Amino acid sequence: MKIFITGICGFVGSTIARHLKKTNPDFEIFGLDSFIRTGSWTNLKPMQDLGITVFKGDIRNASDLEVIPQADFLIDAAANPSVLAGVDGKTSSRQLVEHNLGGTINLLEYCKQHKAGFVLLSTSRVYSIPDLASLQMSEQNKAFTPNRDQVFPAGITEKGVNETYSTLPPVSLYGSTKVTSEHLALEYGETFGFPVWVNRCGVLAGAGQFGHPAQGIFAFWIHSFQENRPLKYIGFGGSGYQVRDCLHPNDLAELILKQMKEPKNSRKPKIVNVSGGLENSMSLAQLTAWCETNIGPNTVESTNTERPFDIPWMVLDSEKVNEVWGWAPKINIENILLEIAAFAKKQEGWCELSAR
Repeated sequence: MKIFITGICGFVGSTIARHLKKTNPDFEIFGLDSFIRTGSWTNLKPMQDLGITVFKGDIRNASDLEVIPQADFLIDAAANPSVLAGVDGKTSSRQLVEHNLGGTINLLEYCKQHKAGFVLLSTSRVYSIPDLASLQMSEQNKAFTPNRDQVFPAGITEKGVNETYSTLPPVSLYGSTKVTSEHLALEYGETFGFPVWVNRCGVLAGAGQFGHPAQGIFAFWIHSFQENRPLKYIGFGGSGYQVRDCLHPNDLAELILKQMKEPKNSRKPKIVNVSGGLENSMSLAQLTAWCETNIGPNTVESTNTERPFDIPWMVLDSEKVNEVWGWAPKINIENILLEIAAFAKKQEGWCELSAR
């Protein structure tokens, strides 16, 4: 099988590429990366050593795709992943749309030309913010948990947010680019006859993830503790009780492998949530306690700062993907955190490198 991965030198793209190549040595894997993300060049040689070919280019430029060989499947792991992109005063809203949406169109045209299947790595942030932000919460063990006696919006239960929950705006500019990419991907696949799979992922985390909050809060927190860099609880009264779930890209790669082997005329659902679920979720305050036990003390400041688009509790319900694909995460959150911590101990200045 020939697999083309975009954003291949990012954390998620490189981790999936290495996992697929190590578990399937006969696969021919190649990818494209612009190397605009700080630290991404560190992933180049380990992939080349495995026989993975990396092209330099930008998915926003259609001509950069002209040199890419024909693939059986394209895995799109290239995106600006920050929910604050375009509104934080540091990034361009136009570039966000050009990258996350315009780039997707160029990739879909590639799939149309080569009849390649398309796997879109989407996000939990496609889900509508107002009802999520308005959930009634209680505090248990330094973490928010939804009150059981409230009337939940359709598509949300105590187990998390499922695929039937609304994706209507507001979802953030970032979320809008991803949900629009989902729709376009499904339309292209239906119109031009190639398979499309959309995986809405929770927070992806593991060793090698860049130490920047936009790249993943779990890795950023652990690397900051290891380097003794001060941290802040932002929003929700500075409690640190906000909760996210956690998923390792190797587990995601195992699902993608199943999807790529599925018959072209498969009637399985095209959109699924993929996450660690409730059992692999944690609040920032709980993560702080874990770091204090496993790494050592650090300063974490409580602030009254509030940010747009923030929500107290985001846990994806992955029941559908388990029923349809027989998939469940194998790497639990404790092992993910230990993996990141072991990597962090071997690095110097990882947060500084990631923030350049």
